[in-house]
Amino acid sequence: MFRRPFSGLVQFDNSSVRSIDMTAVSEVFQTTVAQSRMAFMPFVTAGDPDTETTAAVLLALRDAQVDLVELGFPYSDPIADGPVIQASYTRALLNGITVEKIFAMMTGLKGAGLPPVLAMVSFAIIFRHGNSRFIREAAEAGFSGLIIPDLPADEAEEILAAAQASGLDLVQLIAPTTTARRTSQILEASTGFLYCISVAGTTGVRRDLPPELLDQLRSLRTQSRLPLAVGFGISGPEHVANLDSVADGVIVGSAMVRRIAESGSAAAAASVAGQFAREMAAAAAAAKPSLR
Repeated sequence: MFRRPFSGLVQFDNSSVRSIDMTAVSEVFQTTVAQSRMAFMPFVTAGDPDTETTAAVLLALRDAQVDLVELGFPYSDPIADGPVIQASYTRALLNGITVEKIFAMMTGLKGAGLPPVLAMVSFAIIFRHGNSRFIREAAEAGFSGLIIPDLPADEAEEILAAAQASGLDLVQLIAPTTTARRTSQILEASTGFLYCISVAGTTGVRRDLPPELLDQLRSLRTQSRLPLAVGFGISGPEHVANLDSVADGVIVGSAMVRRIAESGSAAAAASVAGQFAREMAAAAAAAKPSLR
């Protein structure tokens, strides 16, 4: 895993658990903050409907110059995923997707110039594969980080240490309902960025973002220098504009997955994903980050 010493533009480390070296994910936010813009991160389900389509979509997202990619590992009992992503997981599983196939696909794309890819994966999948083995193989396949929605921050020490040893970030999720005590634990256990859930509940396209989200983001900024990326319910440029100067990145899941699912071929999926990504990336580029 390539790691570059910190160049001094923006300091994100606010916890003793973090390395003094910059990870691939941190480098992205260093760049976007220096350019006074938000980062854009689309979510894609691995293997929906097959790995050939997913690979084509990832290459299209690279060409659209997205900053990061969140790659979902299908799971039969998804956590906090709305109907669009649940359906994509079901299709992928029915078509035989496995951890091994996802790693093989990513290995085949090494050298293709992909942006940093983070695995959104249930801890149950990691545990079944073997904690150390999963993290090692994820790093070898080219992943840059892990997002584990069912791993509590106060139980993350072992995974965090193993991830850091392999050059991976471990991104924690924080919800509007998170208590002050839990918030402190999450901030201590998260690296790369903080995944801020816009609403309590499941993923999915929503018309509006809750006004209390902005208050939470402002509060988090006073407590941490980690970049703040907002997901759940982000589906259009208007949502990005509403987060100007209070967040540092946006994550778009259901809106992207739905477009891919409605495509009839790998080429069509790549085309529609690339077009939507360019629209959202332009919106993110027009919004200022909260970090200065």
